[in-house]
Amino acid sequence: MRSSSEPPRRVVLFDVDGTLVHAAGAGRRSLARVLEGEFGRVDHAISGLRLDGMTDRLIVREVLACLGRPFDDAFCDRILDGYVEALREEIQGDGFRVLPGVAEALAALARAGATMGLCTGNVAEGARLKLARGAIDGFFEWGPDAIAGFAHDGEERELLVRAALDRGANRLGAPLAPRDALIVGDTPRDVSAARAHGVPVVGVATGRYGREELRAAGADGVLDSLEGAAPGLLAWIAGGSPPGASPGAVEA
Repeated sequence: MRSSSEPPRRVVLFDVDGTLVHAAGAGRRSLARVLEGEFGRVDHAISGLRLDGMTDRLIVREVLACLGRPFDDAFCDRILDGYVEALREEIQGDGFRVLPGVAEALAALARAGATMGLCTGNVAEGARLKLARGAIDGFFEWGPDAIAGFAHDGEERELLVRAALDRGANRLGAPLAPRDALIVGDTPRDVSAARAHGVPVVGVATGRYGREELRAAGADGVLDSLEGAAPGLLAWIAGGSPPGASPGAVEA
């Protein structure tokens, strides 16, 4: 338990796809494989979906709706179990890459003893497989006590943020105020989910959305990539403003 005289511990929560790694469509291919085993060809139901920022559970719901099929939680769980098995193979395909500056930023934060976690629409094992492909899974804790929000916490990203805050409080042994967490993500959905809980958010323009779109969505800070981001993240941990914040921004 932290003493009342200690400053609050700040936590950086990262999204996965488009923020830390580019999986080159491995997730989409994995889901298609499983659904084709159930329903036959599903290209028409998946190809038109913008998956950016959606949770895996919401993606399944949307695809089933496109196919005219009812959603059922147990069936969704089965689909996602199959998805993870398919992903073990698909993630090894060509085109995968760790995004610029990610490994360096995570290493610098780890060396500084920063508390890091994940807030991602992936199911936990899907996130681990993607990060393991890029040899960066070791920067994060895994398991039920890890500071994280995953797809099993709910269909909407707001539920993932709430779960990450709650697990952070349990892990740190003290309440985790929203202002003491920082979401780092690449989509407006990351931004809106963080803002719904009063959590500051940095948008990283390494996915489909550019700086202006992320700023317009309400991001407190915007970066072109995570290249050179470690000093700004460490400054935020020490009590400063989010990296990439507009000039004159005041820390709450």
